[in-house]
Amino acid sequence: MPALVSLFLIYPAHSQVDHWETAVYENDTWKYLVPASAVSSSWITPAFNDAAWLTGPGGFGMGDADDNTTLPGGTVSVFQRIQFSVTDVSAIEKMVFNIDYDDGFVAYLNGVEFARSEMAGTGQPAYNDLASALHEAEMYQGGYPLQLILDQAFVAAYLQNGTNVLCVQTHNQSAGSSDLSSRVFLHLGINNTSADYGPVPTWFNPPVELTTTNLPIVVINTSGVGIPDEPKIDATMGIIYNGPDQLNSITDPFNEFYGEIGIETRGSSSGGFPMKSYGLETRGPSPEINYNASIFDWPSDNDWILYAPYNDKALIRNVLTYKIGNETGHYAPRTQMCEVILNGEYQGVYVFMERIKQNPGRVDIDPLNYNDTLGNELTGGYIIKVDKTTAGGVVAWTSPYTCASPGWGPIDYQLHDPELDTLHPLQLQYIEQYVTDWEDALAGPDFADSVLGYAPYIDEMSFIDFMLVNEISKNVDGYRISTFLYKERLSEGGELVAGPLWDFNLAWGNADYCEGGLTTGWEIYFNSVCGGGGGLQNPFWWDRLLQDPEYAHAVNCRWQELRQDVLNTDSLMNYIDTMALYLDDAQQRNYVKWPVLGVYLWPNNFVGATYAEEIQYLKDWTTQRLDWMDANMFGSCADLSFETFSQVQLTVYPNPVAEKLTIIIPDQVSAATVRIMSADGVVIKEERIENSGSWSLDVSAYAAGVYFVELQNSDAKIGSARFIKM
Repeated sequence: MPALVSLFLIYPAHSQVDHWETAVYENDTWKYLVPASAVSSSWITPAFNDAAWLTGPGGFGMGDADDNTTLPGGTVSVFQRIQFSVTDVSAIEKMVFNIDYDDGFVAYLNGVEFARSEMAGTGQPAYNDLASALHEAEMYQGGYPLQLILDQAFVAAYLQNGTNVLCVQTHNQSAGSSDLSSRVFLHLGINNTSADYGPVPTWFNPPVELTTTNLPIVVINTSGVGIPDEPKIDATMGIIYNGPDQLNSITDPFNEFYGEIGIETRGSSSGGFPMKSYGLETRGPSPEINYNASIFDWPSDNDWILYAPYNDKALIRNVLTYKIGNETGHYAPRTQMCEVILNGEYQGVYVFMERIKQNPGRVDIDPLNYNDTLGNELTGGYIIKVDKTTAGGVVAWTSPYTCASPGWGPIDYQLHDPELDTLHPLQLQYIEQYVTDWEDALAGPDFADSVLGYAPYIDEMSFIDFMLVNEISKNVDGYRISTFLYKERLSEGGELVAGPLWDFNLAWGNADYCEGGLTTGWEIYFNSVCGGGGGLQNPFWWDRLLQDPEYAHAVNCRWQELRQDVLNTDSLMNYIDTMALYLDDAQQRNYVKWPVLGVYLWPNNFVGATYAEEIQYLKDWTTQRLDWMDANMFGSCADLSFETFSQVQLTVYPNPVAEKLTIIIPDQVSAATVRIMSADGVVIKEERIENSGSWSLDVSAYAAGVYFVELQNSDAKIGSARFIKM
């Protein structure tokens, strides 16, 4: 555990903001310069003589129809200055700096730099320096500008009564760029009822004040540097988490994690949302050495994700999906709802989660080293995926087969872990050949043969469970996007496994395309005229597998089994209600920060006016979907009926449990075997009982997570239940 670090210096005691006013507007009259040679370094100081500079209304740039002062095409940089007067610094609790820019900027107050984004290095950039990355302006397309909060300590140190000067230099990413934007605002948080400045713009969102919450608090500091899509930039991260059912205060020490991180934005279609998702890498003193950390008592690793559920207004679709995935006995990313503060500004409700990768605590396959080119070592482990390439993915090979009818597109495979550029050519050759051999067997006339067909190549249960979760959620991105497969070594079974599950924010009735909002129909067959995903369509495997009567029978049996516990309607409804209650306080702050309730966000199929309405829609949609799947499930399974599974009902309490679990054995059981299993199916404890009644188990030494209780008689399961160890 890292040393405890107090937030007191970041959030000192202060008065509350009474109201907000604006001291600098974008369309105020500014002094500006489009330089053709070096600019004096004193241009950022109040004493600088800018009489020779041009004068014009702010909103500088060209190309995006968002400019009050249009600059010449090909402009590399624009320097701008404005003076503003402050009546009483002691009345200003904090400031908010907003800038809408394309592509990079550095900002100064009274000669002191306080913000920088997409501009490499330190100090004042030269007039002809280029921005280090592309950054598109947001406001002209309905987005929100970058917002930076300057706290009371900054105000007291650098703002002064009387005249102040705000300076900004904005740079293009290339000399031949056809667009540039610089729209600047400065707002003041006033701690009394005075009115010395102007009204805030209608779009302005005052910073949300987070004091206490039942969720963990994740605090990230980039020192004001904007976070690019890539590469990761340096930052620090602290996490405050006092444990389940405990309040977390912003003034508490960082007691879950504190350390250096690398951070970048992530997401393809979601990348344009104002609420950003982030990829995180925990780092030690040496950036070239991975710094593994156990966060929330999860298995140690150094790759994490902060997912922003911006257009999932129930906030929990991914969390719900991964919970189901883990409870079916497969690995799915662990998740923790949290609230995030970035550079002193509240960002809303996020999901802290694991990134999919090879790790004994994640995808538990053997690591594949570059020199593993012979024998058993060559056969695993590989994590591959079918996905879009818009987020930087690279196609490793293309299947000789096309997508399922009526589709016609290619099936492109990407290497996820290890990545393509780290594979030995023999390793790429092996995994491509293995997958192609499987596809050949699956497409061939003997595909259903237990020896000549597909069966020897894959873990059938993983494919069944993967399909059922994608279908119950009617995942419009299922099968054709974000579909992961991993290959074990021969010594571990050698099969191709479907999963882990990934990216279900547009599932569970949240999409208004690809029939995603309907509770009827199979997503597996919706393969034509489906927008999104770059036109990608479903691989033929899923349809072909169901043409095997034995596979369809297994699907039906598995569905009936899961409907008794993991996918039981009451259990799912209770979980959704529990999560909604857990998030009740935090979601209110989230929707003050992001006032999108009652607003259509692509691709919402339903727009609720309140959070309660969003939750109710999710419950109603899920219930109807379950009912439809009950009535229309593939195959038949007369040998595994609902009655068989409902004969014995196990009760376990308390649940979640910290130390002592009590299991109630029904009266009709005279003798049976009780098994305790981990989420991945490992038997932890097994004991024979001779009588019904209560049975106690000390679980204090168990690791936190989901566990299963099974009651067996003559090697047949006659009852089951699950519990969560805190």
